[in-house]
Amino acid sequence: MATSNGTSSIPDSDWSKDRLMGKSVSFKGISKDGDAVGRPSTTSSSKEKMDPMLWGRPGHLTEEEAETFFKFKSEVEGRGGDFKATVYCFGEEEGEVWALTRWLRARKYVLEDVVKMVEEATLCRADAKAADFYPDPKAALGCDMSVYFAQYPQLYSGFAKNGCPLFISKPGVLNVDAVECVTTLTGILKFHWYIMMHDFGGRLRDQKKNDPHFKKFECVCVLDLSNLTMSQLSQRALTIIKEQSAIDSLCFPETMNKMYIINGPRFFGATWSLIKGWLDPRTANKIEVISSRKAWEKALLDYVDEEHLPMDYGGKGPNTQDTIEKEAFTGKLKRMHTEVLYLRGSGSAKYDVMPGEELEVSIFTRSVAGAKFTLQDATSKAAAPWVSDVPVTHSGNGDDPEESPTHKVITTTNIKGPASIKVKAESIGSRWSTQNFLVVFSVMNP
Repeated sequence: MATSNGTSSIPDSDWSKDRLMGKSVSFKGISKDGDAVGRPSTTSSSKEKMDPMLWGRPGHLTEEEAETFFKFKSEVEGRGGDFKATVYCFGEEEGEVWALTRWLRARKYVLEDVVKMVEEATLCRADAKAADFYPDPKAALGCDMSVYFAQYPQLYSGFAKNGCPLFISKPGVLNVDAVECVTTLTGILKFHWYIMMHDFGGRLRDQKKNDPHFKKFECVCVLDLSNLTMSQLSQRALTIIKEQSAIDSLCFPETMNKMYIINGPRFFGATWSLIKGWLDPRTANKIEVISSRKAWEKALLDYVDEEHLPMDYGGKGPNTQDTIEKEAFTGKLKRMHTEVLYLRGSGSAKYDVMPGEELEVSIFTRSVAGAKFTLQDATSKAAAPWVSDVPVTHSGNGDDPEESPTHKVITTTNIKGPASIKVKAESIGSRWSTQNFLVVFSVMNP
């Protein structure tokens, strides 16, 4: 039988070989989001057989694939322990048939390859598992999430029509120089484990609790390439993306339900045409590249109800910045502005604080040469500075990219608005080298 939302109501314990193949099921048809709700006989339409999006899913297996499923099931139960925990990476709430077929699809139902993949994933996640997958995101990153997201905006925003969480990432505004001022690659990867296991996993489990018929522990992704330039595709930026992708493909296989790549610059079109030719049809069919705003808004609204789609993406949901602030801001933090100072001698940055607000100014850096910072009134040179010549120098050796950066709050007390603040920095080091400092303006409610 089918539920009101169109997904299968077959309990995991009832998935026999025939049911896995779509036989002997009373309901005729396919659910709106492509999951099995059964077929009345061993025959199916040629369209169903050819649809790559249904391949490998429960209710659409061949006899050989169904037999492989039961062999893998025995392997998982027989090994138990860490091997089983790796397969059920989001918890057993996912359901046996859905979790196992997700791993099987990743290696095209070749049992030896699937078992090897789980073994490799178990080793890959061992250190993270020992740390409970870093439940404290600030400890994982070495800085507040709000500071990190200001350099690389990423967020979950509601759910798609099929129940999958909607994830939006904006690599086009990724500031690698700023990221390197606040964290390390190891910190980013620890934070990624937190996101996948505690944040994303929690959303999946909550969705299953709210809707017991939710089956797809997958994600709908929007990759917004606005403002992307060739210079941003540096080796440093690509390393971050590559390392995160390696974890996802090995330890969280088949979790991409759909991806929209939007606002791509002209140079991306030729690159995508080449990449698409390397992908198998099922993966390629999950990805749409759309540059026209009118076209991608329509496509997103076809897949996501307007109340779940952010208003800055054509829906009626909270805009992305509001969502980031709601989920990442803590305490009295009201808004944040960050700016990288590339010092070769001196530099400055300005920021205004409104009436009824207070401002904290802090600095992140890896500069072992350091700089002296002064906070003064941007509108009056005669006014006494709030702080003067505060030294900020990295306490490490500066050569180890995995060494945590230095962070220092330079305001002794919060500056009360209204005020126009100028941060002036004077390098202590040589004028022949550039030193990077990230200035963070944190506006607080009193």
